[in-house]
Formats: sequence, structure tokens, C-alpha cells
Amino acid sequence: MSDLHVKNISTSLNIDKGQVLNTLKLLNGGATIPFISRYRKELTGSLDEVQIGEIDKLNKYFCQLDKRKETIIASITEQEKLTPDLED
Repeated sequence: MSDLHVKNISTSLNIDKGQVLNTLKLLNGGATIPFISRYRKELTGSLDEVQIGEIDKLNKYFCQLDKRKETIIASITEQEKLTPDLED
């Protein structure tokens, strides 16, 4: 979970960054969506199960996107065609 992911999720769902960050910490710690929505309201700012599910879904999407980006950059580097513009 990166700061950029938290920012993008927060912007996409119009949810405070602190709420997103706390929710992701709980999810990464193994807590389930129903548990978080029912028993950790004080940490998430009373987000419901749908909102928590969307945070989880977007976080997984951004993580997969990062992995894909790394794979593509590695492939281009192998071909010795990586330029500074492509690296960003």
C-alpha cells in the first residue's frame, strides 16, 4: 500500500485519506469487511461494507497495475530500449 494508492482511492471514492489508510491497515492485517464495518467504526469513520469493499477492490487493482508496470519496465530494460521518458 503506497501513499499514491491511498490518495487515488480517496479521490476516486470521495473518502478521507485517513479513513482509507486505516481501512487498508485493517484489511492488510487480516480483518474481514463485515468485521471492520461492524466493530471498527471508530477507525474507519463509520464506513459501510460497500465502501470498505470498494476500497479493497481499488487497492487490489492498483497493486496489480504496479506489478504489471514493473513487468513491462523489466521487459523493456532487457531489450535495452528503456528511456527516461518511459521509466516515468
